[in-house]
Amino acid sequence: MRRVLILRPEPAAGKTADKARAMGLDALVHPLFAPQVVDWTPPAPEEYDALLLTSANGVRLAGSGLHRYRALPAYAVGAKTAQALTEAGFADVVAGTMDGSAIAAQIAADRHRRVLHLAGTTVAPIEAGPLHIDRIVVYGMASLPPDPALLDMAVPGSILLVHSPRAGERLAAQTPDSRRATLHVIAISTAALTACGAGWASAQAAALPQDDEMLALARRLCE
Repeated sequence: MRRVLILRPEPAAGKTADKARAMGLDALVHPLFAPQVVDWTPPAPEEYDALLLTSANGVRLAGSGLHRYRALPAYAVGAKTAQALTEAGFADVVAGTMDGSAIAAQIAADRHRRVLHLAGTTVAPIEAGPLHIDRIVVYGMASLPPDPALLDMAVPGSILLVHSPRAGERLAAQTPDSRRATLHVIAISTAALTACGAGWASAQAAALPQDDEMLALARRLCE
């Protein structure tokens, strides 16, 4: 059984690890970032037709200002973000299964035009189409200091789960070329995969930007 190393921040890393262990995988957590709250000023809800969240961290870290928008239809990238919105009291939540551009197309198809996007400091590009999207940063991801434990944990044959381009860049910076040939990379997107660089034993991106898709690929590598 290959080891699976989960590099995403907590608390999401622990949830991914729990799912991996339930699949019989040897999962360890080594976050490269830690989420942190960013102060923000909530604009008037009546200025918008819809609310967009592209990460569950946005829901968790937006604070009490998020509650001002409960009357708006809410759109989420991914089931976890949608679940977080529902748990935060939003009754009208649409969950997208692809990326930000896909959910933006859905918002436009639903005839909304003015969208408030509560996001992190780093966001994947979104094709807005006819939408006017106001993006407000409500959280950031602070890089944790490089830790030699990462390479100690990454025994030959290990699978590294990369959930963002920034994580791919950090992983590449901390993993010498001499070690890459013994390790496998599974990324959440093509952009995240590209950021990891070359030289890995294998490298692939999930067909959909979802945790479960990444874990399914990891399990196949273990067969």
